[in-house]
Amino acid sequence: MKEHSLKICITNTLTLLVMVSLICCTNVAVSTSNNNLNPVILIPGNGGNQLEAKLTTKYKPSTLICDPWYPPFKKKNGWFRLWFDSSVLLAPFTKCFASRMTLYYDQDLDDYFNVPGVETRVPSFGSTSSLLYLNPRLKLVTGYMAPLVESLEQLGYIDGQNLFGAPYDFRYGLAAPSHPSQVGSKFLNDLKNLIEKASNSNGGKPVILVSHSLGGLFVLELLNRNPSSWRKKFIKHFIALSAPWGGTVDEMFTFASGNTLGVPLVNPLIVRNEQRTSESNLWLLPNPKMFDIDKSLVTTPYRNYSAHDMIDFLKDIGFPEGVYPYETRILPLIAKIDAPAVAMTCIIGKGVKTPEELFYRNGDFDEPPEFSYGDGDGTVNMVSLLALESLWKDEKNQYLKVIKIGGVTHTSILKDKVALDEIIGEISRINSHAQLGLSNISLATFDEK
Repeated sequence: MKEHSLKICITNTLTLLVMVSLICCTNVAVSTSNNNLNPVILIPGNGGNQLEAKLTTKYKPSTLICDPWYPPFKKKNGWFRLWFDSSVLLAPFTKCFASRMTLYYDQDLDDYFNVPGVETRVPSFGSTSSLLYLNPRLKLVTGYMAPLVESLEQLGYIDGQNLFGAPYDFRYGLAAPSHPSQVGSKFLNDLKNLIEKASNSNGGKPVILVSHSLGGLFVLELLNRNPSSWRKKFIKHFIALSAPWGGTVDEMFTFASGNTLGVPLVNPLIVRNEQRTSESNLWLLPNPKMFDIDKSLVTTPYRNYSAHDMIDFLKDIGFPEGVYPYETRILPLIAKIDAPAVAMTCIIGKGVKTPEELFYRNGDFDEPPEFSYGDGDGTVNMVSLLALESLWKDEKNQYLKVIKIGGVTHTSILKDKVALDEIIGEISRINSHAQLGLSNISLATFDEK
């Protein structure tokens, strides 16, 4: 976000007031100098940044209304907003949106690609601008990281100087290292370069990474795919907000019946196929290492499905083409989640009704199921949010702090005042060096709010 001149003029005053307030609340000695702030990079979650598209001569519209002339208002070079565009609310145009968002898996090349004729790009990499609102023309209903960025600005952070954004094409995911993931791997490389640039341009200070949801999975992969010497030099701390370390039951609902994600007027069956083709959605299915083998997640009159029955589940919902990439690319990726020996804080919501089991009474996946609910943040189940605690309980060089906030949902964690206070307070404590080192500790005791 570009700051207004008035805000620039009063930044130091606001910073002082905020810091004093934090000292009173947390008894942490916080510096008021911008020079003492470690750079922060924000990594969004699934659907958490803008996405643009351009149609080429290879594009074959699914219907007449999806002819390349639509949308009529495009940039001079043919690029237009793909996510989020309000036309998705209108049924005829929902089909256009879904067909243009669809990926396909090429088994011969062992990778995911856009459908022919559709090019996509992520605007403003390195800036927070595409993370603030999914559509700047609809700020009231598409706000995302704007409240968090504004809170960081009050601490003295300035976009492009010591505050950066790492948007990405969230449809793509990662695969086990032995398999190609051209788009996802490029994002990891771009993020690595951004981390180094942010550190070097701020006097060599290591970076604080702040992720939301799916972004946390990408960050953890980045850390574990780089040597410890690099992590020690460039990473100060990793703060993961609402990270679905073990996937979600809600993702099974998305695959089975389509998920409008709360967007009104949209028929879930129109977007279901597009959502099934998303590589990142396949990554977010419940991890069998974290969900009990005896725990039924989907129930039908014919059989029940646990996290260990995902291959049969994909076949039975009518998506057999998802089986091979799930078996070969996803299962090896999620089989082991290593501790990166980087100081970490997980901030999560709790006490929110979260889908825990889906009941398809007639065995028809085209019909919405009944839900049984458990604890979580409304999207991610508690077993997934807390997975690292159990996975890393014997790690000797991993600092992990977990902060639970009652009543905060998966997305409201980015705007709820209590949650923002916790996030900003944690960043302030990290900047003040008032945290334990990694030398002689394993898992730290966690706070609970």
